[in-house]
Amino acid sequence: MSNILIIKHGSLGDLIQANGAIKDIKKNYENHKVFLLTTPPYADFMSSCPYIDGVLIDKRLPRWNLFYLRKLKKMIERFSFVKVFDLQNSSRTNFYKKFIFKKNIFWSDKKTFASKEEIKKENNLPVLNRIENQLIRAGLNELNFTKKLDLNWATKNIKNIINQNFEGNYILIFPFCSPKLVKKKWPYYNDLIKLIKRDYGSKYNLAIAPGPNEIEEAKKFNINIILNNSKSINIIELISLIKNSSYVISNDTGPAHICAHLNVSGLVLFGSHTSPEKVSINSEKFKSIKVKNLKDLNVSEVYEKIQENLN
Repeated sequence: MSNILIIKHGSLGDLIQANGAIKDIKKNYENHKVFLLTTPPYADFMSSCPYIDGVLIDKRLPRWNLFYLRKLKKMIERFSFVKVFDLQNSSRTNFYKKFIFKKNIFWSDKKTFASKEEIKKENNLPVLNRIENQLIRAGLNELNFTKKLDLNWATKNIKNIINQNFEGNYILIFPFCSPKLVKKKWPYYNDLIKLIKRDYGSKYNLAIAPGPNEIEEAKKFNINIILNNSKSINIIELISLIKNSSYVISNDTGPAHICAHLNVSGLVLFGSHTSPEKVSINSEKFKSIKVKNLKDLNVSEVYEKIQENLN
């Protein structure tokens, strides 16, 4: 039985979107063991994935750290991988291809077997279409899940966590974003929260589920903070929380990707950085508003869109 490696370092939203492709790769290579190379924040989460036989951790230390690169290379060599599916498609993974892996290994990335014209054209396609095209060029015969994700494996009963905070139906709000991507952050969530509380407070609890580095920021919002024994909930708990929510309001972050692929009711806010179509955040129930600058998106416009779904 041969070993196959999938590389997907992150982020959370990108890893969620890769789940369908990971399942398709496993289905096409059922007689092989499939491993995932990812980063520490996602190792425990993906260890639970039924389409993965093992998870390898890449700390992504600086490339000038030769000691770490040698250690990484030795770890990879132990598995004698016969194929690599690079779903990260980054400058780092391209570096790994040249200096970490054997020269004759089968390597699939977005450029493999693609012409310059195809690569240029695909840059404007939705991300799931790009992943699907990469796998088609790699010779996968059946692709039933790449564009139709199934996250049911990543859910569990979280009544105990919800009951620590409130009872009844709830609306989730995700006002965070990466500190490096502040242009993704809509600045008027507190004003929106006041309106929702005024009109729907008797029907819905309002809640926020911060990550480990977002707990202090979450205290700025006058709503329930979802924690598990005073700590941030893990990714499976987060997915389960979203799945059971009545409605979700979010910036373009990892939770928004989860919402779209669970097809929960909600709204995601986009600035000029990208579009919901390009990042494959568009579903029947999970809607979007896109503007040039999120600072110019007023509360009344967002609230009107929300009311269309809550009324």
